[in-house]
Amino acid sequence: MATNPHPVENGRAPAGALPASGNAPAIGHALSVSEWRDFWALLKPRVMTLVVFTAACALLVAPGTLSPFLSFVAILCIAVGAGAAAAFNQWWEADIDGIMKRTADRPLPAGRLSRDEALGFAIILSVASVVTLGFATNWIAAAWLAFSIFFYAVVYTIWLKPRTPQNIVIGGAAGAFPPIIGWAAVTGDVTTLPVLLFAIIFAWTPPHFWALALFVRTDYAKAGIPMLPVTHGITETRKQILVYTLVLVAVSVAPWTLGLTGPIYGIAAAVLGALFLALSVAVFRSKSEESADMQAEKRLFKYSILYLFLIFAALVADGVAA
Repeated sequence: MATNPHPVENGRAPAGALPASGNAPAIGHALSVSEWRDFWALLKPRVMTLVVFTAACALLVAPGTLSPFLSFVAILCIAVGAGAAAAFNQWWEADIDGIMKRTADRPLPAGRLSRDEALGFAIILSVASVVTLGFATNWIAAAWLAFSIFFYAVVYTIWLKPRTPQNIVIGGAAGAFPPIIGWAAVTGDVTTLPVLLFAIIFAWTPPHFWALALFVRTDYAKAGIPMLPVTHGITETRKQILVYTLVLVAVSVAPWTLGLTGPIYGIAAAVLGALFLALSVAVFRSKSEESADMQAEKRLFKYSILYLFLIFAALVADGVAA
């Protein structure tokens, strides 16, 4: 595992602990395939896939019309904006990423890219995505995209994450904005349904992320990040996972009970929520203390990703059938 010789304070190494530049290519240097892959890795593409999907689903079910080309541009801008936020995150956390086993091989802690290049990359993508979305669709959607980038990069990464175990609860809003942006790109406004879609992702984030945090908690402890399993222990984290899952199930069926969606979505939300709850109960009942033995937590984490894909797919299927 990569180590960092500098002490970490508040989740950050002292200024100068990591060089602004290192083995990264100089400006103007032709990038190799491996270097392009490193810039691509700054975007956290696996996370971006989920962001793009939820935004696209909201765009598809929103009332109104947007040409296929402009729809593609809108989704591309949301994806690029999400990638820019991820690049900001890795620029700021390069030092603690070097301490954590699961992140030590990211481009910055591994020395394949410099912090300066990551910051420049993030700024360029942020500005380009927001401006392009504004001109291609409307400035309401662009403003939501700009705010989502700011929220993830500043409110979550810089302010909340190193200071409070509630970081993932409040910071979960950052990943919940894409449906609002996708909806606004079509309609130019935000109504009840996109707010409920926001609430679904907001409630989904704590059980999803805390399930992961339970079996990688030693990494967070070494890095000085106050994640709930580190600050309040395993038992309390399992209880909170169950509590937020109950909230998630209630919120997820709300679009149906309020008459905003049809039975296809409603039945899917109920079934998927029941499975999520069953897995959360298994986590709550688990007595495993060692990461290698936390099979219930790993099952919940994997299912949570599938859950979000399926419930948004059901939303689109319901809209098509209506």
